[in-house]
Amino acid sequence: MTYQHIVFLFPGQGAQYQGMGIDLLAASPAVGALFALASDIVGRDMRTLLAEADEMTLKRTDISQPTITLVNLAASTVLAERGVTPAATAGFSLGEYAALATAGVISAEDCFRLVKTRGETMQAASDALMLGQNPPGMAAVIGLAPERVETLIAEWQIKDLFIANINSPKQVAVSGTAEALALAESRFKEAGARRVLRLAVAGPFHSPLMAHAAEQFQPSLEAVVFNDPSLPLYSNVSGTRVSSGAEAKALALRQISQPVRWTDEEAAIGTAGVDAAVEAGPGKVLQGLWRDAGVNAPCFGVGTLADINKFQSEHS
Repeated sequence: MTYQHIVFLFPGQGAQYQGMGIDLLAASPAVGALFALASDIVGRDMRTLLAEADEMTLKRTDISQPTITLVNLAASTVLAERGVTPAATAGFSLGEYAALATAGVISAEDCFRLVKTRGETMQAASDALMLGQNPPGMAAVIGLAPERVETLIAEWQIKDLFIANINSPKQVAVSGTAEALALAESRFKEAGARRVLRLAVAGPFHSPLMAHAAEQFQPSLEAVVFNDPSLPLYSNVSGTRVSSGAEAKALALRQISQPVRWTDEEAAIGTAGVDAAVEAGPGKVLQGLWRDAGVNAPCFGVGTLADINKFQSEHS
């Protein structure tokens, strides 16, 4: 089946793995130019970093943000070279920056500059919340409805515990300090959660604990020109379509310390007439969330060259 109206979905932190994107680099001179641009801006050879960095290094926010963004844009580039172009775009958390670039709101150069600074400020804010060797972070609460999680957090009044991502009707991510997450894990299980899973991220993102990071990031954000989107673009903060570059810039700042409303975003995309979604970047997390949301369109993972080749042969 050939799809005419495809939304590109870009993953965020937690999707990273050693070696991601190397196959895309080998397949496209345009991806090579992206790697060179990112290497120059970040100040590290991105091919070497992606090929050799271990799990703990890639988990660091100041590393994961530029590397995941690079692979997201690399996948989008190879798709475009194969004739697969987006009718709309959205990104989960960090992935929203690749969506901004894909929609023409910011340039690739500004995208890498912003995620570099964003990653550094968020890593610094996370480091400041360390308790000995116990870092702050995030955990996925699986098997409880978002409304139930919200009610429980309000009842428990656990200091520094917040809803961070509304991922699906049966999965919510919470952010907090190490102490808050440890206390909440057992309570969520007692309340009926099927699993409580710590996420491979370095901080308590999309929560008030990131307010200082947002303050530090604001001058860099304000220095960048945000154009009006050239195609439909959807926001994590509002869960709806972004109307202008000015709105996109304001939302980008709020996104650091406010929850990701991914279920609302998927619903808005689903009513806009797309007939398929592709997860353009590492991992397959967004595919599962899309399926759980019940959107009446298939979602395909196309983060590797093999994935892209398969999608092209079957659907174009």
